[in-house]
Amino acid sequence: IYLTSKPHYSHPLSIFNLSLTKFSFSIYTLFLANCHFKQRFEANFLTQRKTNMLGIFKEKLVNAPKELNSPASQNSNTKKAKPSHEILRDFMSCNSSNAFFMTFGNDALLAYSPSNTPSIYQRLFSGLDNIYCAFLGNLNNLSQLNKQYGLSKGSNEAMFIIEAYRTLRDRGPYPADQVLKEFEGSFGFVIYDHKNGTVFAASGSDGQIGLYWGIAADGSVVISENLELVKSSCAKSFAPFPNGCLFHSEHGLLNFEHPTKKMKAMPRIDSEGVMCGANFNVDSQSRNQMMPRVGSEANWSTWGQT
Repeated sequence: IYLTSKPHYSHPLSIFNLSLTKFSFSIYTLFLANCHFKQRFEANFLTQRKTNMLGIFKEKLVNAPKELNSPASQNSNTKKAKPSHEILRDFMSCNSSNAFFMTFGNDALLAYSPSNTPSIYQRLFSGLDNIYCAFLGNLNNLSQLNKQYGLSKGSNEAMFIIEAYRTLRDRGPYPADQVLKEFEGSFGFVIYDHKNGTVFAASGSDGQIGLYWGIAADGSVVISENLELVKSSCAKSFAPFPNGCLFHSEHGLLNFEHPTKKMKAMPRIDSEGVMCGANFNVDSQSRNQMMPRVGSEANWSTWGQT
């Protein structure tokens, strides 16, 4: 989306003469007010709905839940989803000049924009050893976690998340759900491990940092905190990323508060009565095999198997 000037709405003055009645003048005033409202609304999409983080991952890389992809997105009567390059263009055009993006061949891209707007939540981006993390929120017990993982006191949340992920990947003393349960605060993050071609995302249980995900026109998975960006990019194939959950590109979705339970997809119906992705909730009647407590590769390899 490129906005070079305010949207122009023609004002049909020619249909009025100088002897406008009080009634017709009121109608015209309402018309002008509606035009100005539209201008403010469309401009606000670019100026107030700033996006701090965007991740796009190719279908071959990410095993997303099939319920996220709505058949309605293929309907000729509905708005079409966008390909990855258009979504990136939209992100860059509606953010500040210091926004940047990183591409990893044709498999993945991460985009990030530091925010100049004061917020109680941090927006961070870090990279180490081909692992990249975009983090939103705060970890209230960060000092304790840094000490536990042997990091310096000055390490921020994004650097800690990378180290926690590396520990799970390489040494695996704890299952992923146990690690995330130790996080105190509000958070949402996306990790891309370029060396292993792995995506790892999570959202805190309190729901203060909302993430959204969807399916682009080329089948890629889109993740961002900006609802409007994901909605306009993925048509009817999008949904809120479930709170209290983590997602691993190879092993799927898991609720880290209830790791022994499977996730159940519930179809979402929008205001037009059309199926729009799915909400994912804990299925209290099911049981998921726990990830092993020790080992290295075993932690990930058996996740989700029954």
